[in-house]
Amino acid sequence: MDPSKPASGVIQLWDYRMGTLIDRFDEHDGPVRGVYFHKSQPLFVSGGDDYKIKVWNYKLRRCLFTLLGHLDYIRTVQFHPEYPWIVSASDDQTIRIWNWQSRTCISVLTGHNHYVMCASFHIKEDLVVSASLDQTVRVWDISGLRKKTVSPADDMLRLPQMNSDLFGGGDAVVKYVLEGHDRGVNWAAFHPTLPLIVSGADDRQVKLWRMNDTKAWEVDTLRGHVNNVSCVMFHARQDIIVSNSEDKSIRVWDMSKRTGVQTFRREHDRFWILAAHPEVNLLAAGHDSGMIVFKLERERPAYHNHGDTLYYVKDRYLRTYDYAQQRDNPLMFSIRRPGTTGANQGARSMSYNPAENAVLINFDAEGGSYELYIMPKDVTGGSRTDQQVNDDTESKRGQGTCACFVARNRFAVLDKSAHQLVIKNLKNEVTKKCTPPCASTDAIFYAGTGSLLCRSDDKVVLFDVQQRHAIAELSTPYVKYVVWNADMTQVALLSKHAIIVANKRLQHSCTVHETIRVKSGAWDSAGDSGVFIYTTLNHIKYCLPNGDSGIIRTLDVPVYITKVHGNAVHCLDRDGKNRVIQIDTTEYMFKLALLHRKYDQVLSFIRGSALCGQSIIAFLQQKGFPEVALHFVRDERTRFNLAVECGNIDVALTSAQEIDEKETWYRLGVEALRQGNHQIVEFAYQKTKNFERLSFLYLITGNLDKLGKMMKIAEMRSDVMGRFHNALYLGDVRERARIFEEAGHFSLAYATAVSHNLEDLKAHLEERLDGKVPDVSALVADAKLMLPPQPLLREDNWPLLTVTKGFFDGAFATGEVPEGDKVAGSGAFGMSAEEIVGAEDMEGAWGGDDDLDLGIDSGDADPMAGYPTEPKGDDDDEEGGWEMEDLELPPDVEGDARAGGEVSYFVAPSVGVPIAQTWGHKSALAGQQAAAGCFDSAMRLLNRQLGIVNFKPLKPLMLDLALGSHSLLPGMPTLPPLHSAMGSGWSAEANPAPPATPALLFSMSVLEESLKRAYKLVTEGKFTEALKLFSSLLQMIPLVVVETRKEVDDVKELQTIAREYTNALRIELKRKEEKDNPKRQAELAAYFTHCNLQPIHLSLSLRSAMSIFFKLKNFDTAATFCRRLLELNPPPKVAQQARQVLAACEKSPGDAENLQYDARNPFVTCSKTFVPIYRGTKEALCPCCGSHFVEVVKGELCPVCEMGKIGMDAGGLTCCAAQLRDR
Repeated sequence: MDPSKPASGVIQLWDYRMGTLIDRFDEHDGPVRGVYFHKSQPLFVSGGDDYKIKVWNYKLRRCLFTLLGHLDYIRTVQFHPEYPWIVSASDDQTIRIWNWQSRTCISVLTGHNHYVMCASFHIKEDLVVSASLDQTVRVWDISGLRKKTVSPADDMLRLPQMNSDLFGGGDAVVKYVLEGHDRGVNWAAFHPTLPLIVSGADDRQVKLWRMNDTKAWEVDTLRGHVNNVSCVMFHARQDIIVSNSEDKSIRVWDMSKRTGVQTFRREHDRFWILAAHPEVNLLAAGHDSGMIVFKLERERPAYHNHGDTLYYVKDRYLRTYDYAQQRDNPLMFSIRRPGTTGANQGARSMSYNPAENAVLINFDAEGGSYELYIMPKDVTGGSRTDQQVNDDTESKRGQGTCACFVARNRFAVLDKSAHQLVIKNLKNEVTKKCTPPCASTDAIFYAGTGSLLCRSDDKVVLFDVQQRHAIAELSTPYVKYVVWNADMTQVALLSKHAIIVANKRLQHSCTVHETIRVKSGAWDSAGDSGVFIYTTLNHIKYCLPNGDSGIIRTLDVPVYITKVHGNAVHCLDRDGKNRVIQIDTTEYMFKLALLHRKYDQVLSFIRGSALCGQSIIAFLQQKGFPEVALHFVRDERTRFNLAVECGNIDVALTSAQEIDEKETWYRLGVEALRQGNHQIVEFAYQKTKNFERLSFLYLITGNLDKLGKMMKIAEMRSDVMGRFHNALYLGDVRERARIFEEAGHFSLAYATAVSHNLEDLKAHLEERLDGKVPDVSALVADAKLMLPPQPLLREDNWPLLTVTKGFFDGAFATGEVPEGDKVAGSGAFGMSAEEIVGAEDMEGAWGGDDDLDLGIDSGDADPMAGYPTEPKGDDDDEEGGWEMEDLELPPDVEGDARAGGEVSYFVAPSVGVPIAQTWGHKSALAGQQAAAGCFDSAMRLLNRQLGIVNFKPLKPLMLDLALGSHSLLPGMPTLPPLHSAMGSGWSAEANPAPPATPALLFSMSVLEESLKRAYKLVTEGKFTEALKLFSSLLQMIPLVVVETRKEVDDVKELQTIAREYTNALRIELKRKEEKDNPKRQAELAAYFTHCNLQPIHLSLSLRSAMSIFFKLKNFDTAATFCRRLLELNPPPKVAQQARQVLAACEKSPGDAENLQYDARNPFVTCSKTFVPIYRGTKEALCPCCGSHFVEVVKGELCPVCEMGKIGMDAGGLTCCAAQLRDR
């Protein structure tokens, strides 16, 4: 055990297919060293350092019982394959056999004199093998124990004996003691069928032993591990031995040749244990950090589907399968037997050529090889002998990583070692060679006549073999299989955990990610559905053209799909047997019909199938069809949520009545208010007793009569504030004054009366105030009467924009509506006074059982009907209370409320695609992508084309482009402005169609103006400002879009000018910083003169360098600057000064200071370190601006443009659509 990583004693139960943790079992006190599953029951046994053996039921998720008896750590435990026994090995130097049904120890095997590291039963015979650190392997005969324990007549002999427990009984005896290891033995195991034993020890050796009835002896020793061998076992299906070790490796050994054939290594983890699946070809190994589950050989059969025939390899024979007749036909010749033993020696893949009836089969053997078979037409005839067929179909072999057909009589072979694609004819003769598109290409796949898909680590490239160039590429995870549809228009690229769907030009359609391994797939050949059916380890699933996926059914064992037609899935299992699995296609055909807007098919699915489940409901809701999802839901809460989402007030009302909760009524009111259906809003407010909202609703709808009723109700409820608010809404001044008076606020009542000239009320209140009349003269001057606003419309509901009904709204309206969708007529809007007011003495105040039914032409339906006009008193009132009034519903509402089947439906127009989105889809230029607002796409393009990794300088430019290509048109007051996309080249006479490309802020004219300003600043010596301007030019250029090739050349020339000036100005500014270092100043001044500048600026730089070097007494170098200056034909005054300096220099030749500058050796200046890079020296370039750098700064950010990564590979500046067409 690793002391630095102490074990916790927790047992974890994992689903190895899904890679998920199922459960944890934590009862051991210390590390657990051995765990073993029962063959048939949901049990496992564990043994740990707490000396305990525990038997668990993983379905009940608990420990059933504990077996005690060992006196030290328990190393291994194992169930007997037939009897109710457990064998355990312990550091107490004993092996114990337990009956787990009676929960007793039935035998103790003693004889080892050191820790017993493992013990296990033989799968068939009455034998136990054990390994110990005493350097021996022992084989124990337990036949006596079986006879004694299993015999029903000897019950007394089963009682536990003290002596037997301590010293061992005669029921289990040592049969062989195998000695040969030089150090302690860690593991020993039986062969499942042969009389062989394998052992591994701390002497780093694996030994093979044979035994018979009388003796056992060593057969051979397998050497190769470089540290202790932890575990070793026989493979159940092959003649191989698997071992693992503390040397961090797993090794596979050939039993017949006694040599190692494969080695798997981990970088940091030592291996400790191995286990094999009893039925399938899987092994598990435990290491320091966890465990791995793996298999040693490929189980996927090599196959190729063509039309109605499947070609596949089984048991080294090529066979065909006829889908129509479901008949298997063996072809009478066999493929070669692999020359070496080991894993994955069988056929890996197959390619079929129907024109020549030829088959290419790929193998992993010998580092990659292929075989070509050209089959005779009568190969399936029974009259020919096997020898005749084999003679006619003699294979043509060759070496290559991968091979596939590319034409009628040509196939391509990938020679990975030589980095070549070799094209051969059917005689296996080389006809052409070419270089694959990527240096890391490691596999090729057929992609149509003359084309190949070339796979590398992170992408797939479509390669034209004839033209020898890449047509397209697609970034993908590591692709394992490629599946084309029947007409080669779509391709599915299968990787380990993803499926990428693209068209024949490798334009990406969708990607589906899986958490478990993708095994195979095929396109549904029924119709033109575009559905891809694929399998994982335990599911058959589907992928729709838009990327939606789902589970069709669960699998017991993995299968490999060969063809899908309708509801029949043809597949091969791991034994190479053809199977037909029937699937239910209803779910994905329903989704497909919805995706293609075939609504008549959607309706037929709804009415005729049993589609249900949360996945369908979630799908419909996600795709914007909540009205369809309503017909799959019976839960009222879900129905209510969906109805609110799709605006179906009728269904929402019905569900709200069933739920009858305050929150539900509130949400219904909000949705109804949004739709302008204030009658349902009124009803919802009544149900929630929200009197304040109800009053305000009556105010904004202009229903002053009901607002007056609300004031009376507030009076009955003794709600002073509610009563006052209603009086305020109504403009009832007398009522407001009366409320103040009743509340004891006589001063406020008096002020109200005076402000509104109510003389009678004023006199009455002066008496009540008893001389304490307030001074309200200041209020009277500004007094204004508050009256409720007059409504614009007095209809029952607010007018809505006339929108045609959706397809499903109309279709469902004409069909049979479920009972749950019908709005109740009686009592739907009626509320009793008891519900509203909560007082028993107000009988009939809210209209009792009267209705307010929106859909039926009813009589009196006022929810306020029945409230008295005044509080009950002694006054005689002949008005008879509130009159009941009829609701005058609009004719269209009444028509809709009658038989829905009489209403025709219309399909609402679908939401259009924004023009900016269209720009993003059509363009591959970064500037247009940024103008469209597709910043991610623009950044990916710039990264690929110019190696840009820092986008911070481009952020404001991209935002300017996006804003500049759109305009905002002001709308009505309180409404948001309208967005309008602005296209390039607009004119009044142009076609009114949507613009094909966006208007761009940055153009050549803009850049040229900026360049002129920068030139002027340099001439004036304002270097800092000029540097900022040139840097901004470098940052704008990647986002420029031009029309012609000449303009492309102009842009590239402008980029060169901006780069040269930026570097020159940075050098000059750096020179001015080196005030205390004259030598460095001189060097930088010299470098400045080698920048590609305009003549006027170059002459200025030469004059400066001439002066600096003359003062430094480097006369030879100063003379060169004088000559270069004179070559530029400067003004007479400057030329005279240069000749004078030149004459002075020639009188005193020589350089006083040794500088890092050689004018005669061509060089460029490193833009990072400002040192010369002479011709022939390794350098790195910025892919964005083209600046030069020394090799050591490769990978850093370019300081010139501040965007590119130095030394990164990139495609180059792309600013014109013509450049894309050339590619």
